[in-house]
Amino acid sequence: MKTRRRLIDRPAFWGFLFTTPWLIGFLVFTAGPMLTSLYLSFTKYDLNTMQFVGTKNYHKLLFDDPIFLKSLRVTVTYALFAVPLGVTGSLGLALLLNLKLRGQRFFRTFFYLPAIVPSVASAVLWMWIFNSDYGLLNYALGIFGIGGVEWLSDEKYALSAIILMSLWGIGGSRMIIFLAGLQGISDTYYEAARLDGASVWQQFRYVTVPQLSPVIFFNVILGVIGSFQVFNSVYVMTNGGPNNATLTYALNLFRNAFEYFKFGKASAMAWILFVILLVITGIQFWTSKRWVHYEGEARS
Repeated sequence: MKTRRRLIDRPAFWGFLFTTPWLIGFLVFTAGPMLTSLYLSFTKYDLNTMQFVGTKNYHKLLFDDPIFLKSLRVTVTYALFAVPLGVTGSLGLALLLNLKLRGQRFFRTFFYLPAIVPSVASAVLWMWIFNSDYGLLNYALGIFGIGGVEWLSDEKYALSAIILMSLWGIGGSRMIIFLAGLQGISDTYYEAARLDGASVWQQFRYVTVPQLSPVIFFNVILGVIGSFQVFNSVYVMTNGGPNNATLTYALNLFRNAFEYFKFGKASAMAWILFVILLVITGIQFWTSKRWVHYEGEARS
């Protein structure tokens, strides 16, 4: 009885007790499926039969699957353009919305609205904008004498249209995070810079960017991870076409799993994506030591 009372009186016991539901949920719904998918990646599984094939799935994907390599190339291209443009656009909006102007709250709400629109609804809206016959974008180009562009049905422009559509979200949570970071920068830095004769650009370069570098780093990491998982807009707008020009990695994985029922191959693709993102994130953390500055951190 005394031992039981001592155990109950310990804070660690109650802490573990209250975290038990989360631990059970993590083991059942996260760790369990992950370990299962790892095993499935070494099998040939199509709902009817399951056969252990070792690393055959990985070998085929990396060396004998042109569709897989093209989907990876499309995704990397998308990330190389969408992430810098998205981060820069969100930072630019945050800088504008950080100005002390009348109606500031209205503009902040207005630019955040696209973030609460469901992704499928946004994709349908952009399909109308990109329509080659009566779309708003081609109408605007026609004013300048530029002929109609087949945005979603031409292999040359389809991926560009998806990248352009991704800028729809620059006013979302990423902008809010930048705005919070900007408001956390003390005005004394800017006052000191102005006293030293710094221009607006110099204040941005030598004060804003260094002070905001942890926030930029955070948004870049999330942006890269999100760009490698883009699915909804591509699935709704082009379904990977034309000629697989917009076949992203996530869409290719979805097709193998839920259209072709090649669950072993799809599991292998999922783990390859995990390794790719792990390596990219590791490189980002390694390079961040050179340009990310934390407050109170000693600089060499």
